[in-house]
Amino acid sequence: MGNQAACEEKSIEQVIGLYKNMVFKITLTHTSNRLDAEDAFQQTFLAYYQKDKTLSDEEHRKAWLIRTALNCSRRITQSSWKKKTVSLEETSDGCFQFVSEEENLVYRSVMELPEKYRTVILLYYFEDLPSEEIALILKRKSGTVRMQLMRGREMLREKLKGDYFDET
Repeated sequence: MGNQAACEEKSIEQVIGLYKNMVFKITLTHTSNRLDAEDAFQQTFLAYYQKDKTLSDEEHRKAWLIRTALNCSRRITQSSWKKKTVSLEETSDGCFQFVSEEENLVYRSVMELPEKYRTVILLYYFEDLPSEEIALILKRKSGTVRMQLMRGREMLREKLKGDYFDET
């Protein structure tokens, strides 16, 4: 029994090693706050560790982790305590900075999108998932996902045209 526990521990370490960047990007994008993102990140991998079922393959594992990260992020951002408080990070002028101003502008613009567009944009462009796989993960029709991608891109185009392209 002791050997099996050691094997499971190594397995969770491997899974965290493979998916830590993806899960953290998802949680950060959906919580807009590094501390909340870290909480959702931990909750995601704790749920994975406690999961009883086996996953059929690596794609199934990835989809499960994405869905769980989205759910954990949503629980944090929609909690009644969170709605009544403002974190110190939110009072500053942005807690997350990229190297270039263009990257910061795009990130802020993506963060201003409604959640349904922000989620599909993140999964499509940052995680390189096809719209059919996004549809399965989010339990939506693939046509709905493609429409949300189109509308999200249009919103970003309008936002970035007004903020960035008109200034240059």
